[in-house]
Amino acid sequence: MSMAIYDVIVVGLGAMGSAAADHLARRGLSVLGLDQFHPPHDQGSSYGKTRMIREAYFEHPAYVPIVQRAYELWDDLEAFYEQQLFIQTGALMIGPPQGVLVQGSEASAKQNGLPYEKLSASAVKERYPGLRPADDMMAIFESRAGLLFLEDCIRAHLKRAAQHKADLHIHESLVSWQIENGIVQITSTKDYYKAKKLLFTAGAWLGQLLPDINLPLEVERQIQLWFEPRHPEKFQPTCFPGYMIEDNHSPPYLYGFPMVDEGKIKTALHHGGQLNQDATSVDRDIHPEDVEAVRQRLEKYLPDANGELVESVVCMYTNTPDEHFLLDFHPNHPEVLIASPCSGHGFKFSSVIGEIVADLLTDQTPKFNLDLFKLNRF
Repeated sequence: MSMAIYDVIVVGLGAMGSAAADHLARRGLSVLGLDQFHPPHDQGSSYGKTRMIREAYFEHPAYVPIVQRAYELWDDLEAFYEQQLFIQTGALMIGPPQGVLVQGSEASAKQNGLPYEKLSASAVKERYPGLRPADDMMAIFESRAGLLFLEDCIRAHLKRAAQHKADLHIHESLVSWQIENGIVQITSTKDYYKAKKLLFTAGAWLGQLLPDINLPLEVERQIQLWFEPRHPEKFQPTCFPGYMIEDNHSPPYLYGFPMVDEGKIKTALHHGGQLNQDATSVDRDIHPEDVEAVRQRLEKYLPDANGELVESVVCMYTNTPDEHFLLDFHPNHPEVLIASPCSGHGFKFSSVIGEIVADLLTDQTPKFNLDLFKLNRF
């Protein structure tokens, strides 16, 4: 039995948990991190080699100053890790002129004074021969966008946390927790611990760990695919951006990246996956219809990318009803902070979520308005 009282116990060491452990440990706090698997791993949301980072945020303009700080912190982490974590490729949000991607991205850029270009379908085709948007589509291009190598980002956060004396326990699950006299007491599969604060960053596993507050979460099965392009010269990172394409004014959106992975181009559908009650019920097999749903859109919008399928994985989104983040204290226990889920668009923010969490758990005022992420909105 462990007798030390930690300052913070972090449950879940994926994107958000690894960043939180890093920021907390670097502030001199004693930190215990627990993960039932070995992060980075394939049993959560932070899996699949790459994630997009973009600034003209169509989901809500309030995210923009937060992601701007995330860029700074990714640069800092990359300098520590001495390995590339970010590639700037630019990104295109493509869709109907009145659609969510174009309208939302342009509104976000204007509200926050961000540089951007508004391109016609013909201009997109001329500049990026690998893309074939419909003639009635438009695109918002932002040059600062790019991609993050997500597994390496998690490894870097965990490495720096460990260097600052965070105790990181893998293959160790939380069994139960309670608060007694203002002290968190938890039982794991291996030991018993105490702490002043408890942080849940467990993503798709959150509902099972917090049954007392009945969070309105849905776990969405997501497929990520890698194809060998028919014309790889069109999809090199020096001449091809990240992209997201809105078809028929609604999700799922096709998204993808240039070739940064041994001759393969990654593409997937954003939302539209099978919904599940929890992470344990997600179908982990890839089926022909999963591939066909992506191929149909590839053949329509990126025909030269629609080559041989060479790799596929299943990951998860954990969605709130409004698809905004959940970042708030437990309604009955001020010692407990919840910092997930992120509805499929959170990874890019994880560096700054770690900083925000460290502020909240040390009674400092975060630099950002977090009202959008409060629990009482449900």
